[in-house]
Order: sequence, then structure tokens, then C-alpha cells
Amino acid sequence: MGFLLVFLGAGLGGALRHATNLLFARTFTLDYPYATLFINVSGSVLMGVIAGYFALRGEAPQAACLLLTTGVLGGFTTFSAFSLDAALLYERGQLAAASAYVLGSVFLSVLGLFAGLFLIRQLP
Repeated sequence: MGFLLVFLGAGLGGALRHATNLLFARTFTLDYPYATLFINVSGSVLMGVIAGYFALRGEAPQAACLLLTTGVLGGFTTFSAFSLDAALLYERGQLAAASAYVLGSVFLSVLGLFAGLFLIRQLP
């Protein structure tokens, strides 16, 4: 049952990632991987909220945790795409942009996770 939940959640997460990529492609220039940055940071915030909720509230079944974290967020976040985007920026000779992207993605994603945990801890 766990594999089915992950499978379904990852499909939903992948579809959400695709929709986000399309939205950003229509909204922003494609010179910088804004969509991947947004996906990784927002995914980290959501991971903090969900993991914090399950750890601190513990009111949801394990299946829900598996579906949402490993499934949906695993399908939504894009570390492999992040790595490719960083490499492409570097290969195009945009070392400053590549460095800012890598450092910003890592720092903001970790910060986002802590922000999600903080938000959950503020609930009554």
C-alpha cells in the first residue's frame, strides 16, 4: 500500500511541478531558473510544515505522511533539475549567477524548512 501512495503522490507532485514550470515560463524570462528555485524553496517550507505537524501533533496516520512527504513533495521538488540548472549556468560562463543560484537555493530551502517548522509550532 505504501508504494501505491508514494506512486500516486509523486504523480500529483510531478504534475504540480510541471504546472509551476509552465506558469513561470509564461511569467518570467528563461535566463534564470526561477521556477526551480521557487519549487525547491516552497517545497522545503511545505516539508517543514508537514513534517512539523506530524512530529508535533501526531494526529495523522502514517499513510498520510508517506503520501504527502515522500509522494507529493518528492515529486514536486526538483533537486536533479536544480543541479542541471546550476551546471547550465556554469557552462554558459555565468559563474556569478550559478554561484548565487546554488547558495541561494540551499540557504533559502533550509531556511524555508525552519520557517515551516516555526509556523507549525505557533499553532495553538
